[in-house]
Amino acid sequence: MSSPTTPLACKPVPESVPPVEPCTLAIFGGSGDLARRRLIPAVYNLLLDGLLPAKYAVIGLGRKPMTDDEFRNLVKEGIGKHSRQALAEDTWATFKNHLFYIQGENEDAQTYATLRAKAEEVERAMQLPGNRIFYLSIPPSSFASVCEGLAQAGLATSAPTASPYSRIIVEKPVGRDLGSAQQINEVTGKVFDESQIFRIDHYLGKETVQNLMVVRFANSIFEPIWNHKYIDHVQITVSESEGVGTRASYYEEAGALRDMIQNHLLQLLCLVAMEPPYSLDPNVVRNAKMEVLRCLRPIVGKDVEQYTVRAQYAEGIAHNQPVPGYRREKGVNPNSTTETFVAVKAFVENWRWSGVPFYLRTGKALPKRASEVAVQFKDIPQILFNANPSTPQPANVLTLRIQPDEGLSLRIISRVPGTRAQTHPVEMDFQYSDVFGCPSPEAYERLLLDVMAGDASRFMRRDAVEASWDWVTKILDGWAQQKLRWLPEYQAGTWGPVEAERMIEHDGRTWRIL
Repeated sequence: MSSPTTPLACKPVPESVPPVEPCTLAIFGGSGDLARRRLIPAVYNLLLDGLLPAKYAVIGLGRKPMTDDEFRNLVKEGIGKHSRQALAEDTWATFKNHLFYIQGENEDAQTYATLRAKAEEVERAMQLPGNRIFYLSIPPSSFASVCEGLAQAGLATSAPTASPYSRIIVEKPVGRDLGSAQQINEVTGKVFDESQIFRIDHYLGKETVQNLMVVRFANSIFEPIWNHKYIDHVQITVSESEGVGTRASYYEEAGALRDMIQNHLLQLLCLVAMEPPYSLDPNVVRNAKMEVLRCLRPIVGKDVEQYTVRAQYAEGIAHNQPVPGYRREKGVNPNSTTETFVAVKAFVENWRWSGVPFYLRTGKALPKRASEVAVQFKDIPQILFNANPSTPQPANVLTLRIQPDEGLSLRIISRVPGTRAQTHPVEMDFQYSDVFGCPSPEAYERLLLDVMAGDASRFMRRDAVEASWDWVTKILDGWAQQKLRWLPEYQAGTWGPVEAERMIEHDGRTWRIL
């Protein structure tokens, strides 16, 4: 048996993951940054880890004219810069022969005829069975055109048990409010069965996020105290150190609430708050998450002012670089009221979590890039080692670090060695890199493998997408009614506006410093 300090042998995925069938992955937006930096390097790493089937193909589709060889050179550069594992020339020599490219417009019917011809040609040559996965790494405004084009060209079938299969992966954001999310779901639902639609949120592929369920349901010490009797509050933070940079035009339309709260933070909240599922079947797990969303207290009317804070970063230093104020960023309206920081106080109104606040916060141009879930337990009685009200004992806190330094820590109170009866908080710390001795697979590696295996448990179902948008849209409507001309500001490189501090301090609590 390995000791806690002995690195364990790396296993890319658990043995319970079913083997994947040979398939063709077609990436719309194949010449874009996401494909070059994340998606195709993820496929390459799956190959290095021995997780891809022997027969597979990747077809990139984009507006930029390129030959197959030019596309392969672009991909090779991306793998060299962004792959989790180093580029191995012998593996690359084989991998590149599975990469292909076609040029086309998403709105042009000829694109889909060309894609079908290319897919059939590749599948014949490589003896592939015709299983196809379509990844929409494109703006949501093009989803309808792509789905209709795939259907008209005979590239997609809505039969969930058909063989060969067809599946579609939809990148966030799935809409910008409840109405647009419903429209996107209607469009994709006309062509694909719900079981064929994989709405991807890369946060759900991160190692610590995966570990949330294991920590809760594989350790008997936590589940009995995972409720309002023992937990004081929960803080979920996703901090970004950089400003909007080159994403200004997108961010100006989205803002922090749509960009981060609606998907990433609400999904983390669901994993923290969900009831124990009776199995790991994808729909059983997603039903448990859906119940949390149903129990979220709506934030409407005057509650919007009491339970939410929004702000913009002002000029300052972030990520060791000078940052202009948000309204002075290139591509941003000088009179913009788009938020770059959001803090929300949420409640899950069920028996387990009655009265326990969930504090969510996210922002741009904060002091560091970090994400964590912190569960703070209630204070001990004011007797024995907590008898002095002027110096109360710090509370026990279980922290799950999502990035960087993936792992978890538990703060407990210990006695200080010596003759005096002194106590001091200490951290019991676990890091994946220390114990397992190898880098964790990237989120997109795990999620792409799930799609190939047909496992939808880490993907958002239609009802969950619409429920989260319903909750967020009520906040957006409340903000619109406020008609603010200017938002509060916080200096770039700080932890947010004073209004966010006041919100949590009003409850006698403070934000954690990451």
